[in-house]
Amino acid sequence: MQKKLTQPALFAELGVEPPFLTALARLGWTEPTDIQKQLIPLALTGKDVLGQARTGTGKTAAFTLPTLQRIEKNKGLQLLVLVPTRELAVQVAAEMQRLAEGSELRIVAVYGGQRVREQLHQIGRKPCAVVGTPGRLMDFLQRGALHLDAIRFAVLDEVDRMLDIGFRDDIRKILGQITTNHQTIFVSATISDEIDRLARRYMKDPVTVDVSRDSMTVQEVRQSYITVNRRDKLRVLRMLLAQEQPKLTIVFCNTKRYCREVARHLHAADIDALEIHGDLMQRKRDQVMKRFRKHNLRVLVATDLAARGIDVRGITHIVNFDVPDDPENYVHRIGRTARMGSFGKAFTLVTTQEGKQLTAIEMLINKQIPEDMIEGYTLTATEPAQASEPAQAAAPSRFHKTAREPQTSDDPAAASASPAAKRLGARFKPRRRRRR
Repeated sequence: MQKKLTQPALFAELGVEPPFLTALARLGWTEPTDIQKQLIPLALTGKDVLGQARTGTGKTAAFTLPTLQRIEKNKGLQLLVLVPTRELAVQVAAEMQRLAEGSELRIVAVYGGQRVREQLHQIGRKPCAVVGTPGRLMDFLQRGALHLDAIRFAVLDEVDRMLDIGFRDDIRKILGQITTNHQTIFVSATISDEIDRLARRYMKDPVTVDVSRDSMTVQEVRQSYITVNRRDKLRVLRMLLAQEQPKLTIVFCNTKRYCREVARHLHAADIDALEIHGDLMQRKRDQVMKRFRKHNLRVLVATDLAARGIDVRGITHIVNFDVPDDPENYVHRIGRTARMGSFGKAFTLVTTQEGKQLTAIEMLINKQIPEDMIEGYTLTATEPAQASEPAQAAAPSRFHKTAREPQTSDDPAAASASPAAKRLGARFKPRRRRRR
């Protein structure tokens, strides 16, 4: 009993009130993270805050606890949280509900891909907090279904990603419609000049909290890279999963098409894997994420956009099937593991043509990534001439072997149709028989 009282007491020193301390104790949270230690007391004073912290450090609780406990019951919608993706909207709303358990506060998530009628019904039940993507929020504002005349708290989560996606105009329009005296909180993994300009326009003397650390890398993640031939990436991925036997893994691909084909290949190899990307229907995305959160799915194959904001506890491994085009995406990727002080591993499959991208990543994180080996795999000295192109240049076609079309390589880019097949498919057209 004494232990249960000690754990939430660490949050009590920051100003968190008893109902929320009980929820924290129930969740088993032992102590606040750096961003929580600094942001919560400032937010409780009512000041505008611009918070920067690396991925996986508890930013959601940092803005949720001080805003929810200051909400006045039965006073309408008072808290608006903007997030960049549908998955993040679901996750943030779910965590807010866990932290608000026992407080009788109603929280609703609104985002694209779901039935508008159902979400309108939820808003009609007069929630005190709404978490949503800018596009769906703009839709509801234009319909007159959502009113911001009682807003007291406006939070922008993952601001950098929202700007990257192109939500600039929607963000400005939404913030511009809040005319009440309110508190504004921005939280982000990185702070750019554009975010600074946005803060100066919509915040009042904001206090900056930066706990991102200069290294920008997750110290608890064991990072390494594996040099592979381009045509061997799928085989090496299978060997890596067999060698590591990870409990929960995210495999990152740069494109939606590679994401689909890698997941299909792993599934054909009897590996429990599913993909998540922008082309997947929302209902399917929700089903995949539900399985992954419950640890009923071993491998999630994802694009950067779809995986942004995924906060699933227990992810043990990250595999970069493709080296990310943007070095900062590497930091976001490996941040999916080693959450909240746990440990994890991150592997990157690198071809000889991707050495520059790897060097750019090392310069960004100010750390040399060691090379690793896969038992049973030997890198050949040279590759065929066509392999000098980046892996993304040639689109993957198929993975399943057939008796009529033998395949000698696992590389999706190398699995192309034979010249005869191309000639028949592209040029040969049977003569149409004239009717008599």
